[in-house]
Amino acid sequence: MKIKIFSIVLIFIIALSACEKLAFDKKIDGSNISTFNYLWEQVGQKYAFLEYKEVDWDSIYFVYRPMVDNEISEDSLFKVMATMLNELKDGHVNLISPFNLSRYDITMLGPVNIDTRLIKENYLFDDYYSTGGFVHTAIRNGDIAYIRYESFADSQITDYQLDYLMDKYENTKGMIIDIRQNGGGYVTNVPMLLSRFTNKDTKIYETQIKTSASENGFSVLESVYVNSNDEKKYKHNVAVLIDRGSYSASSFFAVSTYAYDNIFLVGDYTGGGLGLPNGGQLPNGWTYRFSITRTIAVDGKNYENGVKPDYYVILNPNAYNNGIDNVIEFAADKLLENNTK
Repeated sequence: MKIKIFSIVLIFIIALSACEKLAFDKKIDGSNISTFNYLWEQVGQKYAFLEYKEVDWDSIYFVYRPMVDNEISEDSLFKVMATMLNELKDGHVNLISPFNLSRYDITMLGPVNIDTRLIKENYLFDDYYSTGGFVHTAIRNGDIAYIRYESFADSQITDYQLDYLMDKYENTKGMIIDIRQNGGGYVTNVPMLLSRFTNKDTKIYETQIKTSASENGFSVLESVYVNSNDEKKYKHNVAVLIDRGSYSASSFFAVSTYAYDNIFLVGDYTGGGLGLPNGGQLPNGWTYRFSITRTIAVDGKNYENGVKPDYYVILNPNAYNNGIDNVIEFAADKLLENNTK
């Protein structure tokens, strides 16, 4: 089935809301033990990556459940439950109380593969452009467009911004889109940007929602497409720079490029985050969220642990000491090499 990404998000929100309503119809007290058990059960039934990450959730219960009784403080209960959730190593997993918010720090997944000050001093200089969330200039004597996109959460991408970029760099020989350390944001920005690199409707991945605790308890796979339009396109090859800090919407963008012959990935693996998060309320009034969907790339694989680059390139300390970002330089070399073929 062909559906737009906007429709998928709406379907998932409605589906989870229905599930949560059923759950809250049960009479559950707000004691520490009931609250802990409820959260553990919800994760076991609806978290999308237990089997993929080879997490034995039953064993997790026997580790953390003895730490909880109805006499421990709220602060102690929060720490136990937050630590349990962090066993999932997922930046989309949170426990929220009036006094604290737990999260898994995705920067711990691997080294940072970018130095933003080096880029400002040696690539952007003082005459760069800022167009919406895009910071950009031309490098390599004007032959390569370099676009730094620090966050998909800055704002909603507009057609005007993309038109400007397409016009400004129309005569370049290749484009670099740098999303290293881009922690994600609006997933709707992904198809907006990708639509400028194709002249046809393009299937970018499949997605499904976790529906039960069984290993195969998922809904039917739904195909997600980038819909082509009459807007201006970029006609040359594109290199997308990624690292472990490229998370959530950045991973969606990266995995979607597998469907494009004219886009390739350079750098480290992404940090994952290829599940859409949602959640609900616990019996004691706290709230939670975690990933309830999984994404299957066009090659049929699940890349939740990190989208693989086409060219694995790590920042070289020797190059860095000389003011050079060898990840950018590798991408530029590859783009110019492809342009001459």
